[in-house]
Amino acid sequence: MKRVDDFRLKFGKKELVPIMIGGMGVDISTAQLALEAARLGGIGHISDALVHDVSDRRFDTEFVKGKTKFYKSNINNSDKSSIQFDLGQLAEATKLHVGKTMESKQGDGLVFVNVMEKLTMNSPRDTLQVRLNSALDAGIDGITLSAGLHLGSFGLMADHARFRDAKLGIIVSSVRALQLFLRKTARLQRLPDYVIVEGPLAGGHLGFGMDWEKYDLATIMAEIVAFLKAEQLDIPLIAAGGIFTGSDAVGFLESGAAAVQVATRFTIANECGLPAKVKQEYFKASEEDIIVNTISPTGYPMRMLKSTPAIGSGIRPNCEAYGYLLDGNGNCAYITAYNAQIVIHPDGKNLSVMDKTCLCTHMRNYNCWTCGSTTNRLKDTTHRLPDGTYQPVSAEHIFQDYQFSVDHQVLLPELATA
Repeated sequence: MKRVDDFRLKFGKKELVPIMIGGMGVDISTAQLALEAARLGGIGHISDALVHDVSDRRFDTEFVKGKTKFYKSNINNSDKSSIQFDLGQLAEATKLHVGKTMESKQGDGLVFVNVMEKLTMNSPRDTLQVRLNSALDAGIDGITLSAGLHLGSFGLMADHARFRDAKLGIIVSSVRALQLFLRKTARLQRLPDYVIVEGPLAGGHLGFGMDWEKYDLATIMAEIVAFLKAEQLDIPLIAAGGIFTGSDAVGFLESGAAAVQVATRFTIANECGLPAKVKQEYFKASEEDIIVNTISPTGYPMRMLKSTPAIGSGIRPNCEAYGYLLDGNGNCAYITAYNAQIVIHPDGKNLSVMDKTCLCTHMRNYNCWTCGSTTNRLKDTTHRLPDGTYQPVSAEHIFQDYQFSVDHQVLLPELATA
């Protein structure tokens, strides 16, 4: 009976344990979590979502404070088009977050950064170019392009000295999306080094409509495997979404995947950035507590716990401090929904906005509890303690359980003692 450890992800001559931890923002996939994956021979992700705030927390910078002060006079203005990011500060924050992480890396694995195209930042092209190239400047091993088709993203990095050196990959949820990406980037004669195929059971934003239940990862994987074979393209595929045990992973590795990406089980790891109280919410969740809704301003459906404080929250848009989802015209779907409610309730008191949520602020405050479809099974991966809480576990324990387990078994951690 095979284990994940019987397989290896190959990048040229480099061989890795075929386990990748997803890049959960905002700083849920912490540097510590990514570094553990690398130390253990796999791949870990950090995320560049709200990178200024992450830098302020990690390195005592004051990017958010400075931006808020600069745009203070605009706080009560419903027009956010004047709010721009300082590209020099964006580069500095990215280099701090990525560079300090890379300086601490040990082991034979790799650290990648997850870069969301949907973080448009009121200047989609310029801010994305800075984020991508600054990560390369800071020595990141690889960049995963997520939350969008990224048809121009390779072009934004094409002049960088590391464009053909760093590992570059994209997340897709259909063979059509991959075909479109390859067609649009063909002129650069630079194939992606890997493709993450994310199915409908993943956590957070989904690359599907609200008909996501009609799709399944195995079918999508088979379609993409067949396409690559027909085109004689040798691109490693990484299966993602709903992979809860090592045996789940082996099933995909035997069917053509070069590796798997996992995240849900790491949300309750000691190294995960979620606050302890929020981790307990994940442990306690039942299957009925997990929903898919459309409150994200990005336009993508999003899977989360239905008890998340972000649902229905009517907080004032916090674009002066953040504003990562402002489009090129300074608009955001939450601002539109919020302003519609202000017309009905001019005093702004007891405001409830159900259509959308202020994703920047709620993700920053860990009040948007996105999760994978298997979150209700987390309670079965550890011990329930005498006080009724559940014992978090180390990232090393979870990683090695994926790596070595068989028969869909989940190894419980050693019981913590007082």
